Amino acid sequence: MTLQPFTDNFKDNSTDAGFQFTFYCDLCQEGYKTRFIESKTYKKGRLFRNIGGVIGTVGHLAGKYNLGYGAARGTDVLGERFQGMTPEWQKEHEAAFATAQNEAKGHFHRCPKCRKWLCENDWNEQEGLCVECAPRMNIEIASARAKKMVEDIEGKASQTQVFHGEIESKQTLCPQCGKPAGEGKFCNNCGASLTMLKCERCGTQSPDGTRFCGECGNRLD
Repeated sequence: MTLQPFTDNFKDNSTDAGFQFTFYCDLCQEGYKTRFIESKTYKKGRLFRNIGGVIGTVGHLAGKYNLGYGAARGTDVLGERFQGMTPEWQKEHEAAFATAQNEAKGHFHRCPKCRKWLCENDWNEQEGLCVECAPRMNIEIASARAKKMVEDIEGKASQTQVFHGEIESKQTLCPQCGKPAGEGKFCNNCGASLTMLKCERCGTQSPDGTRFCGECGNRLD
């Protein structure tokens, strides 16, 4: 059986009961499924040479080859899937495929530049090309405006002060040994007191044991 598809990107959904095909857009991969055509030979009960074995084989292969296939291997795949069908069914299948192609072509366009078959969503009607070769101007403008808006927002935010606190180190250095002293009242390294005396005149803090403020000279109690 030889099928001549207008596009390689399709799937044969046919079963023993009838024929149906799905054709896919080469860009977005959305599919269009043709109407179901009932098999006349199936209704008459003359579909298989060996009903017991072939039905299971066809069902297994239908699941195995469930994706669209290229024209180069389409004939081999179909020949394996539908092996055991009667000649009458094969003729019905070919006729149904031709009918399905005529139906599907009305829902696709072929881009003259990239040669791909595209659905309506990916077709630029004004330019006569696919949206990959000729992007729609209004969509590109809207996308560019949205991108610029985000950049402006980020730029404005970077110039806005949102934190008004003081940034200072929480690490305490021992006034005696100069090493990190920990969070207790005494240095973890030398045991010196970490209690600070606050000058009543200028507010400067000095280590415990200091007699005079190093900032204003006031005597510390």
